[in-house]
Amino acid sequence: VQLQASGGGLVQAGGSLRLSCAASGRTFSSYAMGWFRQGPGKDREFVAHSGRYGASTNSADSVKGRFTISRDNAKNMVYLQMNSLKPEDTATYYCAAGARVISTTARMITSYDYWGQGTQVTVSS
Repeated sequence: VQLQASGGGLVQAGGSLRLSCAASGRTFSSYAMGWFRQGPGKDREFVAHSGRYGASTNSADSVKGRFTISRDNAKNMVYLQMNSLKPEDTATYYCAAGARVISTTARMITSYDYWGQGTQVTVSS
């Protein structure tokens, strides 16, 4: 599976961005999808997860109520809608795919098999 993330950019605090991740290769619906981020000088951290068909999602407490993950299996796409952005959301955002992800492991980096190249999000105050 190849993953290509896009949609990042520079936005003012309180603004919105929608990240997209295009997947190619094997059957997209065979994979749970996740978004992670890595801020300057920080470790990579979990942002959001979607099960294979999008019915099961969860997100980090830090983004809950502001970020929404969704997917379109017909288009091999996963999205991250980010609203009410804060300067602390500044990071490189990565999409990831995993064939064996379950709800209890969805927040773990090691649960995912494939990673996109990342897209930069910068939120100015």
